Amino acid sequence: MSDSFVKVIDRLNDGDEDAAAEVFNRFASRLIGLARTRMNSQVKRHVDPEDVVQSAFRSFFVRQREGRFELAEWDNLWGLLIRLTLRKCGRRVANLQAACRDVRRDVAPPSPTDSMHAAWEAATREPTPVEAALLSETVEQLMQGLEERERSIVTLRLQGYEFNEISEQVGRSERTVYRVMGQVRERLERLRDIEEN
Repeated sequence: MSDSFVKVIDRLNDGDEDAAAEVFNRFASRLIGLARTRMNSQVKRHVDPEDVVQSAFRSFFVRQREGRFELAEWDNLWGLLIRLTLRKCGRRVANLQAACRDVRRDVAPPSPTDSMHAAWEAATREPTPVEAALLSETVEQLMQGLEERERSIVTLRLQGYEFNEISEQVGRSERTVYRVMGQVRERLERLRDIEEN
């Protein structure tokens, strides 16, 4: 653990605003860039990536003061802030795409300099290495404490298999498959709640 990191975290835990500003200034611009990559042009008309990043920092500062994180170095803090930012982006996007306020139904007038194709961004793309690492970490957390057969159920579901297909492959009833996936969903919701608070 570097001395500079320890000193900043100690000052942060004491409520030092200069330490908070130091952390913010160190990571904010990169996190804003990351948030921008997670939002298409329609979402950006409703959500400012800077607001998302500020929300992620607020969550971090509150929970850090509560002693909920054990961070060893700057890279740990960076990874945590990435995770908070991506989850905040995901929630904002999901909220805006809820059926009653789906921003995908918004149609902006085409710009005279843009083609129609440039006005719309692709909905699907490969995850970045950071996003892939975050997904891997989340799946690992979800798998903790599961028995081997339960892990197989979750793995098959993540691969897109239907419940009846999973039931046949693992030799368990569909009811068991539903039960296991229900437990995983609850665990995922708890992880989400931790990130929100």
